[in-house]
Amino acid sequence: MEIRVLQYFMAVARHENITKAAEELHLTQPTLSRQLSDLEDELGVQLLVRGKRKTQLTEAGLIFKARAQEILSLTEKTKEQFAKMDELVAGDIYIGAGETQAMACVAKVLAPLRRSYPHIQFHLVSGNEDLIYDSLQKGLLDFGLVCRADAPRTYVFRRIPHDDAWGLMMRADNPLAVKEAVQRADLLQEPLIVSEQAMKHHELDHYFGSAAEKIEVAGTYNLLYNTIFFIEAGMGSALCFKGMADAVGSSRGLVFRPLDPVIRSANYVVWRRDQVFSRAGRLVVAALDEAFSHHA
Repeated sequence: MEIRVLQYFMAVARHENITKAAEELHLTQPTLSRQLSDLEDELGVQLLVRGKRKTQLTEAGLIFKARAQEILSLTEKTKEQFAKMDELVAGDIYIGAGETQAMACVAKVLAPLRRSYPHIQFHLVSGNEDLIYDSLQKGLLDFGLVCRADAPRTYVFRRIPHDDAWGLMMRADNPLAVKEAVQRADLLQEPLIVSEQAMKHHELDHYFGSAAEKIEVAGTYNLLYNTIFFIEAGMGSALCFKGMADAVGSSRGLVFRPLDPVIRSANYVVWRRDQVFSRAGRLVVAALDEAFSHHA
């Protein structure tokens, strides 16, 4: 399976039309069709449903599209890394993170490095923790910010000196908004919009205890911003981190109240132990080590 054939397939998936894809690729239509047929024969599945006006992906085609995107992204990243090896210190650093003010701590560490080595480019990828670990494992990310220090034999973790405090973001006319803090019993009466990651990994179970099964989950979120529209519409209130609630909710007239008793989530910067870094990557590791290695 050749990279160029993956590029051919992605062009067809993008245009949903073999003729238009062939024009973009500067190929004849028969040549492109033959390459796609050979690809299907190699995989032993049908990837495309060829219509007169539109070419659609089969279920297998959709799965293959996701894999092809990952392969092409990793290929491009590898080419960029080797193309810049002859420069003094240059390269692309990919960092994945959820929505947390712990990123401010990381940014303060990386800013002086960027000033010293202006040919280093940092690329931020937003996503939940599962996406970050998956992308680290596949080599699509160099570093990640996570709340859970899992698999220490596989990854290096450095504790960031910022813990995120949980609380409730709600409409200003919510009866709970008059309180200085929200208790567990209050949450049992409120439809909640909860972090999908927190639900999956039972991060709040110890807070709710035996009452965890009694909470009303109105919805879940991966990233917080779009949740504010659900809150405004009266669909529920969001359990979230204070710093991000202040950032995305205050301008919309929403309010945040901390949980009582207080519950906090730790933050870690993480990278793979077996990662072979470029010179730029090694400088980032050294900077993160110097800044955070003494935090327990």
